[in-house]
Amino acid sequence: MQVLKSKQLLGEAGAARVAPRRHVSVRPITHMQAAPRLPPDTPKERGAEGGREWLGTILSRFGPVKDKSQNTAVLEFEKPLLELDKRIKEVRKVAEENGVDVTASIAELETRARQLRKETYSRLTPVQRLQVARHPNRPTCLDIILNITDKFVELHGDRAGLDDPAIVCGIGSINGTPFMMIGHQKGRNTKENIRRNFGMPQPNGYRKALRFMRHADKFGLPIITFVDTPGAYAGKTAEELGQGEAIAVNLREMFGLRVPIISVVIGEGGSGGALAIGCANRNLIMENSVYYVASPEACAAILWKSRAAAGEATEALRITAPELVKFEVMDHIIPEPLGGAHADPLSAFPMVKEAIMETYAEYAVMTEEEIKLDRYAKFRKLGQFQEFVVKGGDWRTGLAERQAAAGTTTKTGAWAFSEAEARYIEQQADADERWEKLMAEGAEWLNRPVQPPGLGRSGIMDVAVAMVETRRRKQLQSGSYMPSSLLNTAA
Repeated sequence: MQVLKSKQLLGEAGAARVAPRRHVSVRPITHMQAAPRLPPDTPKERGAEGGREWLGTILSRFGPVKDKSQNTAVLEFEKPLLELDKRIKEVRKVAEENGVDVTASIAELETRARQLRKETYSRLTPVQRLQVARHPNRPTCLDIILNITDKFVELHGDRAGLDDPAIVCGIGSINGTPFMMIGHQKGRNTKENIRRNFGMPQPNGYRKALRFMRHADKFGLPIITFVDTPGAYAGKTAEELGQGEAIAVNLREMFGLRVPIISVVIGEGGSGGALAIGCANRNLIMENSVYYVASPEACAAILWKSRAAAGEATEALRITAPELVKFEVMDHIIPEPLGGAHADPLSAFPMVKEAIMETYAEYAVMTEEEIKLDRYAKFRKLGQFQEFVVKGGDWRTGLAERQAAAGTTTKTGAWAFSEAEARYIEQQADADERWEKLMAEGAEWLNRPVQPPGLGRSGIMDVAVAMVETRRRKQLQSGSYMPSSLLNTAA
């Protein structure tokens, strides 16, 4: 309209000058009306049906995974199992396409696959169990919590302005019973692992855990901890913020809590980072999990001077679940589905839930004092040692002689290596009895003598006497020793 109006006013000469403007202004409008600009990936020359097909292919990427092997990492010893599973799927697919009944053949292959999987996982080496414990598809702390609880509310913060994502804390209920749940959280991919710091907490993470432990102790909530960390973060920042102090405070405070504590190792439990939330009344461990003082790689670098000896270190450390239960470091093994928890997590969750509730039932009837004493007694009995007297420090020869000797007994029936040792044991027992009698008779003393703590324990007095005797002999050799009788005479 504007172009025609300008033509009438200006005449032919003016219209000739305006014509290029008419050409420029009309073409874009006509072009937009005829074929609007679309995204480059829009399907061309397709009807409504074609558009739906294209949309379906896009949305299929966000649907459930039909083949679990797409997103599942495969360990080296699992490759034969994966190949057999693929062959079964191929046979089934060919049979469906050709209309052939191969039910018997498929059943035979599936039986063989189950048998092979069972044999493989029943004879895993310590190195292979370590690989399974570190499997990227293994259920994490939040996976387990959200699948065993009726309700769960995550809590944050250490009341000092920090919140460590590597430690997850919250209140959840199992079968109507409320629990305080605390655990290490790893990530599923690189981005999430960086955010969670690969499950390695910093000091503020342990202070966060301690805050909610005290909260649970105040309100009488039983505590469940899930251990899954290669260790506490050993960076410069963590040391500056007091990593060692934070772990030590947790160890001290957990022994004084009045509520039962149940700890479950769901992956790898490394060093003080695991122990900081692992001082529990009962320690459970999943079948393919590990628990160690130092990672096999670190142990190999320290003792073998090479990380290449990590396999040898793994076997020497005795870090697998059966070994830990044998040495009474762990109390109970939670079984996993055939193929590991990463192969069938939905079957692993009920096993974890059942083990936790069975353990909690034992402590639900205990008093607060009994719960604390039970936790104290558990850690007091850890370790294996044997106490005996040897000559010249040659303990191997002394131990062999003791094992070969028939021995004798004391008046109370205790076994002794020789008559001299029997008399020594009786003297120690008599000394303890005299001390107790002295303390009982001197009840009205103003300054009651106090025996130094620990001297009543077997072996401590022996060490003290031996040190005094060693010092006396050195003084005799140097000529600076004077017997007490000469001292009295000189006085």
